[in-house]
Amino acid sequence: MTETTRLAVGRVAPLGADALPGTHGGPTAALRAVVARPTLTVAVVWLALVVLAALVPALLTQHDPLAAEPAVKLTAPDAAHWFGTDQLGRDLYARVVHGTALTLQAAILAILIGLVGGSLVGLVAGFVGGVVDTVLMRVADVLLAIPSLLLSLTIVTVLGFGTVNVAVAVGVASIATIARIMRSEVVRVRTALYVEAAAANGNRWWRVLLVHVLPNAAGPVLVLAALEFGTAILAVSSLSFLGYGAQPPAPEWGSLVATGRDSIATSWWLTTIPGLVIAVTVLAGNRVARALDTERRAVR
Repeated sequence: MTETTRLAVGRVAPLGADALPGTHGGPTAALRAVVARPTLTVAVVWLALVVLAALVPALLTQHDPLAAEPAVKLTAPDAAHWFGTDQLGRDLYARVVHGTALTLQAAILAILIGLVGGSLVGLVAGFVGGVVDTVLMRVADVLLAIPSLLLSLTIVTVLGFGTVNVAVAVGVASIATIARIMRSEVVRVRTALYVEAAAANGNRWWRVLLVHVLPNAAGPVLVLAALEFGTAILAVSSLSFLGYGAQPPAPEWGSLVATGRDSIATSWWLTTIPGLVIAVTVLAGNRVARALDTERRAVR
């Protein structure tokens, strides 16, 4: 989390290899940027496929993720079953594709909960200051001292099983981090001359906060939210792996990894391929978030 925070609150950096492609020119410049940044291009294409799988899985596979064929159970990856089949003969590729929706929905919901909750806490702490700031930040410090996965596990144990409960647990665990970043940005912005001028002109405090402070403090927080995408995918998959997510036979990335752990010695694809999908998605999300952060700092 230290690296994530450092990346989110960075101030000045030259426009370099991590900038978003095509932001400073026409189609020709965009094409050159794509060629110059192949890892970013691959990351964007992968995330586009993930979104497509979540929205329209039927475009990527015609197999039923719940249909069992005992005659082909535990078949290794081949032309008919790209990712192989599981213990019941279900197509693993179809289950990974159809499981994308639940995993992605949980990750996005977790990010929204953390973003909204953390932003509100940070806004209040940074703008009001004084005792309110001290109390809220001490609570945030306590939450930050607890490993996020352990905190999420504690919360989901109280809430119970289910994808939504997993998302809530992961989102609540990220509130403290986002609140810290928002509070630091609000403290920086509220002392700016244009904010003091707006207050001196008779604007109400809520107008100063919403019109002048929040828009100018939101940049690093939004970048941090993008960085949290990979973390949220990993946390949601971890809790699903432990059995707190969607219950069988519903496919979810973490539960797919858990399903094959007992057969890993003889059927490596059951855990390896879903695990690789999770890893590549996390890396792709972090790559795009890094490019967004570099671009934001370059235009400041």
